[in-house]
Amino acid sequence: MIWRNWSGLTTTNPSEVLIPTSTADVVAAVERARDRRTTVKMPGTGHSFTGIAAPEGIMLDPTSLTGLLEVDHEANTVTARAGTPLHVLNAGLTERGLSLHNMGDIAEQTIAGATSTGTHGTGGVAASLSAQVAGVELVTGTGEVLRVSSSQNPDLLGVARLGLGALGILTAITFKVEPMFTLEAHEFPLLWDEALARFDELAAENHHFELYWFPHTSRVLAKANNRVLEDRQPLSRFRHWLDDEFLSNTVFGLANRVGNLRPSLIPRINDISGRALSERTYSDVPHRVFTSPRSVVFREMEYAVPREAGLDALRDVRRWIDASGIRISFPIEVRTTPADDLALSTSSGRDSLYLAFHMNAQTDHRAYFAGVEDILKTYDGRPHWGKLHTRTASDLAPAYPRWEEFQAARDKLDPDRVFGNEYLRRVLGD
Repeated sequence: MIWRNWSGLTTTNPSEVLIPTSTADVVAAVERARDRRTTVKMPGTGHSFTGIAAPEGIMLDPTSLTGLLEVDHEANTVTARAGTPLHVLNAGLTERGLSLHNMGDIAEQTIAGATSTGTHGTGGVAASLSAQVAGVELVTGTGEVLRVSSSQNPDLLGVARLGLGALGILTAITFKVEPMFTLEAHEFPLLWDEALARFDELAAENHHFELYWFPHTSRVLAKANNRVLEDRQPLSRFRHWLDDEFLSNTVFGLANRVGNLRPSLIPRINDISGRALSERTYSDVPHRVFTSPRSVVFREMEYAVPREAGLDALRDVRRWIDASGIRISFPIEVRTTPADDLALSTSSGRDSLYLAFHMNAQTDHRAYFAGVEDILKTYDGRPHWGKLHTRTASDLAPAYPRWEEFQAARDKLDPDRVFGNEYLRRVLGD
């Protein structure tokens, strides 16, 4: 069997594929890997652009490790099996009148994959899914079933909630949840100068705020999401299809194909796209506002920089793009997150501003991403673990004050590197 991630950039040929249906099956698979002196990984849906989940030895298919296990309304927690896709978790929470506090804009990943790579949204009191985790169950590299929470192995809580798949195979995750609320989205166009001048104000005034800048233009789309008391006013089925399926995917995909054939047209296409943006407001259950469908295959790099330096970093990136001659057809996404207490979170110990860069799959992304990465490294940037970057353990270690804490946990939980692969050896060392 050939395993390939969503972006098509990583391909492996695992030696064996197993489909566990229980934690005991995962334990048996880990013991099998140890006996054979090979590795074992349980990739989710492959939505990471890096090879973080790539199986080199035994591959575990998580499709039978799905579903909600426990709902505790008093504690406001929900426990689900690790292979549960986010959209399934969200639907299950909605049925029970519950919601996550915050989430990213894609809901296809498994909860294990999303939390292990630091998937995040913007704003709120907790931005990443990992920061909303109350506890995990995992199988360690020695075959032990370990539960980690504030009451069980609390010393590992800061590392296990965002473990990169390097500490064990997650079998269940407990999330902190909230009573269901209505989220209102307000999308509106701005120009570059006003968007940056008002950014701090708008980020402070709204629960969740982000910008999308169209390179080679001054066009910006702003999106503010806020909790409201009014009844939900969702987009009509037609408007959802028109805006989020047809225009954002079908037409956008066509525009990218035209840009691939004639790169000189990209600035004009971006300007037309930016001018076509119209203001809209709608409200719905949170996951229908936070997330959106993505059918155009792309490559992505994302960096977190200190919040106070973020806009300066963005300005430097714009100057470099203007001088580089590279044509960029995808908007650059700008989000903020509060500091969290996870050892290898890109927001660990500091408020952050995230800059996300995309390139469609038919265009060589390497020069673009390399040039931007060189800039963001000078701002003490930390790369998203599931998105493209060239960093290695030697230069990542100084960026994380709790690096040694994570490495000590890795040595304890996976002393023989049963969960290793090429990517983890690069970013964490042997």
